Amino acid sequence: MANNYDVAIIGSGPAGYVSAIRCAQLGLKTVCVEKVTQEKEVALGGTCLNVGCIPSKALLESSLVLLNANENLKVHGIKASKISFDLNQMHERKNGIVSTMSKGVAGLFKLNKIDVIQGQAYVADEHTLQIISESDDSNITAENIILASGSKPIELPGLPFDEKLLLSSNGALRIEEVPNRVAVIGAGAVGLELGSVWSRLGSEVTICEALTEFLPNADDAVSKEALKVFSKQGLNIHLGTEVESLELVENKVRMILSNKELGDLEVDKVIFAVGRKPASEGLFDPKLGIELEDQGFVRVNEFCQTDVQNIYAIGDLVRGPMLAHKASQEGIMVAEKIAGKNSSINYKNIPFVIYTHPEIAWAGYSEKSALKKDIKVEVGTFPFQANARALTSNEGSGFVKVVVNQEDDSIIGVHALGPSAADVVQQGLIAMESNLNSEQLGSIMFSHPTVSEALHEAVLSSKGKAIHLNNRKRK
Repeated sequence: MANNYDVAIIGSGPAGYVSAIRCAQLGLKTVCVEKVTQEKEVALGGTCLNVGCIPSKALLESSLVLLNANENLKVHGIKASKISFDLNQMHERKNGIVSTMSKGVAGLFKLNKIDVIQGQAYVADEHTLQIISESDDSNITAENIILASGSKPIELPGLPFDEKLLLSSNGALRIEEVPNRVAVIGAGAVGLELGSVWSRLGSEVTICEALTEFLPNADDAVSKEALKVFSKQGLNIHLGTEVESLELVENKVRMILSNKELGDLEVDKVIFAVGRKPASEGLFDPKLGIELEDQGFVRVNEFCQTDVQNIYAIGDLVRGPMLAHKASQEGIMVAEKIAGKNSSINYKNIPFVIYTHPEIAWAGYSEKSALKKDIKVEVGTFPFQANARALTSNEGSGFVKVVVNQEDDSIIGVHALGPSAADVVQQGLIAMESNLNSEQLGSIMFSHPTVSEALHEAVLSSKGKAIHLNNRKRK
C-alpha cells in the first residue's frame, strides 16, 4: 500500500465512498480511511448503510408486511388467522442486507483499485494524515483531502444514551424484544419511521415533539393530512411537548413532560430522535485554519472547499440537510473539481423522503414558502383515492400536489403523501431539473394504470385541465 495519494478521504459513508469511486474513475490515486467499529470490523458504507437508512428500511418493510398480513388481507378476500413473527429473524434479515451492501462497497473499492486503511484519521497539516490503529500508527500524504466523517446522534443534556433504556436511533434498530410502551422524542423523519416500526410490531408508541407544528418543512396540506393518517394508525403524536426530566426506575423510564394534559409517562424504552450533529471533533489540527460554524459544521464554499484550498468537507459535516443523496452528490462534485472538471449542485431541488406508510416526499418550494418569496403560484392537487393503480393496491390515502410559478409556468415544487411518494416526487424533480414547464409535463403520456398518473393529473389540475377530477377552474 502506498503512502502518497492524489486524494485521501476520511469516512466511507455515502459521501466518502461515492467520492472515492468517482475520484478513482477520474484516474486519481485514492485512499479511504475508515475507523474500526466496536466489533473490530471496518463498516464500509457509514451510518446510512450500517445503522441508519438501510437497516431502518429493512425493519420498516418487515413490520409493514406483518401489518398487512394481519390487518389488510381481508379486503382482498384472503382469510388468515393471526400471524405471528420472529423478531430475531427480522434482525437477521436486516443484518444480512447490511452485510451484503457493505461487502458490495468493498467490492467496488477493489474493482476501482481504491486503498482502504483501517483506523482513526487526523489531519495534521494540509497534506498529511496521521492514522491511529490498534496494530500500527503511520502517516500518509495526499495532494487533496476530503473530510467525510459524517455525523452522530444528538444527546439531550444530562441524558446520555445507555442503549438499553435510553436509545439512540442506532440502538432503536437493535431492540431484542418488543417493548410494551415506547416513547419517541422527536417527530421528524427518524422519529416517525422508528415509531412506525415498533407500533406495527405491537408497542404502544407515544411521540413527543417540542415544536408546535408537525413536519414544518413539508407543505402544510401534506403535514395536516399526514398527522391525521398517523394518528389513525395508532401513533400518539403530541406537539409542543418537551421532556423536563427522566428517571430510571426498575427497568422503566418515568418521564415528566411539559405537556401537563398528557401527564407523566412510564415507558419501557425511550428513543431519542432529536437530530444529529457533525462528527468534526478531533478531525483536524485547529492550527490548519479550517473554520467550524455553529454546532460543529465545517465552513465551506459552494464547492465544499474549506478555508484550506486543497481540503474539502462534504455530507453531514457541512451546511444543508443531512441526507445520503445530498452527501453523495457533493462527493461527486468535489471529485470532479479536483480532476479539473466543472461541476455544481442545485441545492434548491434536494428531495426529502420519510419512509412511513404512506410515504411522504417533497422537493422544491412548498406553497407557503413560495408565497413568502412573493412568488405568485398556481397549485394543482390530485388524490390517490381517484387513482386506479393506488386503489387496486388498497393505497388510496394521500395526494400529489404541484406548485407552479405563474410568471413562467415553471414547476417549482412537487409534494406527495401516498404510495411510492418518493418515486412520484423524483419524476417531478427530473422535470424541474430539465426545465420542463407544467404545460410540457402535462403533455407527456403517462402509462396507465400507474400511481405516476397522480402527478400527471396534479400538473393538469394546476391549469384546470385534470381529466379525472372536478376542476375548480376550466381553461
